[in-house]
Amino acid sequence: MYIDEKLKGELQKILAVLTKKVNVLFFTQEFECQYCKETRAILTELSEISDKINLEIKDFVKDKDLVEKYNVDKIPATVILDEDMNDYGVKFYGIPSGYEFSSLLESINIFGTGDTGLAPDVVESIKRIDKPTHMQVFVTPTCPYCPQAVVTAFRMAYLNKNVKAEMVEATEFPQLSQRYNVKGVPRTVINETEFIEGAAPEAMVLEKINQL
Repeated sequence: MYIDEKLKGELQKILAVLTKKVNVLFFTQEFECQYCKETRAILTELSEISDKINLEIKDFVKDKDLVEKYNVDKIPATVILDEDMNDYGVKFYGIPSGYEFSSLLESINIFGTGDTGLAPDVVESIKRIDKPTHMQVFVTPTCPYCPQAVVTAFRMAYLNKNVKAEMVEATEFPQLSQRYNVKGVPRTVINETEFIEGAAPEAMVLEKINQL
């Protein structure tokens, strides 16, 4: 058990604000997948706390049509969808444990309430992004600053279909970390060429995106 009774009670209060169903697709494979079993357990236990969370388990090999539909290219992968199964490009690659459990909760909160918690002027600035923008936020579960960077990217993806945002657990995907020269976390990679170190505020991230 990953969620004890005390935490379960706290999560019930947090998830009570959800007004809309949130669909969670988890892509896994029984063999040769680090942390797939653990991630599945966390998501299963969380989904049992609220009837607003609908969890579906998919096989990375057998469910190729869904893998292609949601552009899943590695596992464990968790895709967050709205109540109508609309895809906003919000994904977790790797286990959402440690500090990243809060990122998972926040993403469910955003999709389940429709509220990003951002000021109206920031929301309008994000909605004006008119070019495809791919954000990969490299994290580790022990990094207390990483959730802010992840949630910032997720908020942008939720507000603008031109933005796709992914959490990538750096130690689970060392080849990607090496490719993007990840020496510390959080590190946000934007469209393969631009980088942001640390948990930057939305205004700074928007400025970097606009430079592209």
